[in-house]
Amino acid sequence: MNLRFVEAFYWVASLKSISRAAEKLHLTQSAMSSRISTLEDELGVLLLDRGDKQFRLTTAGARFLVYADKLLALQREVKREMGSAQQMAVSMRIGAIESVLHSWLIPWLEKLRADHPGLELELTVETTPILMELVTRGALDVVFAALPAASTGVRNHVLPPMDMAFVGNPLLHKKRSYSVAELADMELLTFQKGSQPHVTLLDLFKKHRLDPKKVHAISSISAMVQLVQGGFGVALLPRAAVARMKGFARLKPLAVDAKVEALPIHASYRIDPSSDSVDVVLESALAFTGSTKIVPKKSPKGKP
Repeated sequence: MNLRFVEAFYWVASLKSISRAAEKLHLTQSAMSSRISTLEDELGVLLLDRGDKQFRLTTAGARFLVYADKLLALQREVKREMGSAQQMAVSMRIGAIESVLHSWLIPWLEKLRADHPGLELELTVETTPILMELVTRGALDVVFAALPAASTGVRNHVLPPMDMAFVGNPLLHKKRSYSVAELADMELLTFQKGSQPHVTLLDLFKKHRLDPKKVHAISSISAMVQLVQGGFGVALLPRAAVARMKGFARLKPLAVDAKVEALPIHASYRIDPSSDSVDVVLESALAFTGSTKIVPKKSPKGKP
């Protein structure tokens, strides 16, 4: 039995789509369909219900998925035990929100590259909703976002949250501390509407029964920093990002008489039973951010 065909079936079943599985394995849809058909011929059963408009496994397909998971896991174990001590030479597709990009992502990627020079990276920087969609459909392997992805086959791990800070131009904001009421009278910059920082900012003023003068929604940290430098207003940014930018930007974290909720960060990822790549990347990210180690969990019977 060709394990490449088993792998093709596993990802078609996991992603519930031949096209998504083809994208994941860098194959054409016709090549993916051919692999599934060849596997069906060898097993003597239909694995996919092609008569239904919606994706559905046959009864035999659901049963074989359990074996496919075991076969690929065994292949992974054999490679590990038989001394595939060579450096990883695979492509890892990583996604992150802007806050992670401007805080710890770059130094972590530098360390990851140094530790695993054979690892080729594809990096996507997007908003949390888009990243969750991409990891759900298998277009990304690991994402770092403000919310966990909720989908069958996707696992989530909590990373240390990011402290947030109000940041102004030191030439314009010279007071030692500011009240929430004073902030409400300023022009404020935060992330796009509906994002966690945007909601947190509005909740802060709601809690103090204040209506902010203006809240500008901007998706780019770099743009917010340039606007703050130009005297446009005060931005709510991750404190770690501010610390990294203070070397080349005029920024001043403002002391405020109210605590701002930290930005939660979650790692969402799909387990690949045939490869250690995701495990290696996740363990590296967790160690770098000071999070707790992943404790592997057995999948429910019949599910990847």
